[in-house]
Amino acid sequence: MLKRLIVRNYAIIRELDMEFGEGLTIITGETGAGKSILLGALALVLGERADTGVLLNKNEKCVVEAQFNIVGYDLQDFFSENDLDFEENAILRREINTSGKSRAFLNDTPVNLSLMKELGENLIDIHSQHQTLLLSNNLFQLKVTDAFAGTKELYDEYIKLYRSYITVKKEYDTLYAASDRKRADFDYYMHQLEQLSSARLVEGELEDLEKEQEILTNAGVIKDALVSAASDISGEDISALALLRDAKNNLSKISEWLTPAAELTERLDTLLVELTDISYETEKLFASVETDPGRLEYISQRLDTVYSLMQKHRCNSLSELLEKKKELESLVNETGDVDSRLADLKADSERRYVELMKSASEISAIRKRNSPALAEKIVMILKQLGIPHASFEVRIETHGEPGQHGIDRIEFLFSANRQIEPEELSRVASGGELSRVMLSLKSTMAKTSGLPAIVFDEIDSGVSGEVASMVGSILSEMGKSMQVINITHLPQVAARGNYHYHVYKENEDHSTITRIRLLNRDERLMELARLLSGSTVTEAALKNAGELLNNG
Repeated sequence: MLKRLIVRNYAIIRELDMEFGEGLTIITGETGAGKSILLGALALVLGERADTGVLLNKNEKCVVEAQFNIVGYDLQDFFSENDLDFEENAILRREINTSGKSRAFLNDTPVNLSLMKELGENLIDIHSQHQTLLLSNNLFQLKVTDAFAGTKELYDEYIKLYRSYITVKKEYDTLYAASDRKRADFDYYMHQLEQLSSARLVEGELEDLEKEQEILTNAGVIKDALVSAASDISGEDISALALLRDAKNNLSKISEWLTPAAELTERLDTLLVELTDISYETEKLFASVETDPGRLEYISQRLDTVYSLMQKHRCNSLSELLEKKKELESLVNETGDVDSRLADLKADSERRYVELMKSASEISAIRKRNSPALAEKIVMILKQLGIPHASFEVRIETHGEPGQHGIDRIEFLFSANRQIEPEELSRVASGGELSRVMLSLKSTMAKTSGLPAIVFDEIDSGVSGEVASMVGSILSEMGKSMQVINITHLPQVAARGNYHYHVYKENEDHSTITRIRLLNRDERLMELARLLSGSTVTEAALKNAGELLNNG
């Protein structure tokens, strides 16, 4: 239920702080005093759009804050799904700054406006004077019927089935629409993959092939160089080895007399060993280098293949080309099972459709079973509200395909006269009759809507006398099941309230400000007398007001 409403710098409200209790709360005041502006402020904090036009003082921000007690209304899942902490008292706050920028908060946590609006729809129903237009709305009529029939749990399960069915069907339709393209993609990816697979690429082989190609291409030059080097080192004529051996022998002859000569001899021995090894390795290299035109041709073709594939796939290295092959393998796997995936999705969607239709049919049967009782109850209330010959019907048409709200289309038919057959509401009902039909529907929904609170803005307009008293009785009865806040001009209705607020204007600092105060019993008596007699309160009006208050 709504516990408190704080409004600052909104329209003609400078600052207002209202506390609300259980049962029926009445709000009265002169026309133009600002009663409906309260509803505007409440709608603002519940997610309605706004701009700088709502600012009383254009240099200050507007703040509207509403505190709700939400225990017992099954809202824990809403908070959990939106990653919010659930608290017994939910504080909704809306701020509009001087530039028109809006911010919304839930328990001091910033939230988006759509989330605030979604929560608000689960907390309070604001019935403005123009909301009778909803009576022609088939969705509203369906909600009324469901509330009376008690299909909430079944419908909650149905909507889960519907969403899962739509998700799977959408996936199937999307895949089916793209299946031809995916098959073409599969052929394309498969062709590219086969090319890369047949190439049998090996990590690192490109560098090896390029090096071997260089050697084979320059084999003649390499062999000539190796022959010359070998001859220089160990040739039959003058060679490095022969000269070193001769130098060693000469130094050896004088080593007995000259000690340094012996050391030089040892060093020459070392050089001879190293040079002999170099001569051996040079000969081995010469033997390993071959002129092989066939091998060179193979390597050239292999390199052409690798280079061509790299260019085709826009790769700068063999490693990138191998990564491209892995990517193609993945794409082939994804697109290759399109027919199998389509078959699975089709079977899944058909299974879900059967479950959905079963649930929709069950809900439809309950709606049809309860609709006569709903119509009967509405007629009973309408007769109490001064339409003695009222007739009301709930027409339910069943369609083949399930929608978000089932397989039914619901339409309310009404007639205020005995000789006229019931027709669609907006065609045959006057403004006053529409208000009474709406009140009948709302009172019927009071115990089953699951809402903590409802607000009426002059739902009693167009009635008087005994009917007005009956309106008050109905609102009072609704207040036993939920919190009801009603703006009214009728004393018969105002007398029924558990709490009574009076809205009035004050001139202050060259401006007119709306204020509100909770009335005590004596003040209520005077306000009821004013409603009865006008600006001049008479003794008769005071006496009548006392009787109304005592009977209320």
